[in-house]
Amino acid sequence: MKSLATAAAFAAIAAAALPMAAQAQDLGPTTFYGSAGYSHADLDDVKLGAITGRVGARFGQYLGVEGEAGFGVKDDTVRVGATNVDVELKNSFAVYGVGFLPVAPNADLYARVGYGTTEIKASAPGASASADGDSWNYGVGGQYFLDEKNGVRADYTRYDFRDGDGDADVWSVGYVRKF
Repeated sequence: MKSLATAAAFAAIAAAALPMAAQAQDLGPTTFYGSAGYSHADLDDVKLGAITGRVGARFGQYLGVEGEAGFGVKDDTVRVGATNVDVELKNSFAVYGVGFLPVAPNADLYARVGYGTTEIKASAPGASASADGDSWNYGVGGQYFLDEKNGVRADYTRYDFRDGDGDADVWSVGYVRKF
């Protein structure tokens, strides 16, 4: 059911992007970009890290869509009662609508709103469990291009997990390249 909801969210954003792409002729050319970086996730008492990749399309100066995938590289250990529990981020996938605000010829601020899914594994001596959660995600960030193609970006994204499963604050920094 969760993959059906994720697929529906991808389809809805893609359907919304088509009219934007048609109007982009008036706003400027459609460009594509990719980025790779590190994300730090703060889920209450658990601090996790991930390598994050993104690909996106920008329709003119102001609108875009991007897909994101993250894979855990930094685990955490939390104490539950008298037991240490190891927590690791397995993966995270999301799709976003993006609004850009050019503030200089080589710098943009942006806001993102999207939907994602995250899988986490917890293990203690003699037991382990995995859980995944769907979330509505929103955040803000900025990017600065050093030349015509290469730049850096930093952002903050809030993951609001559905069904009262909590939330996460995710800070990311990375390299971005225009294609």
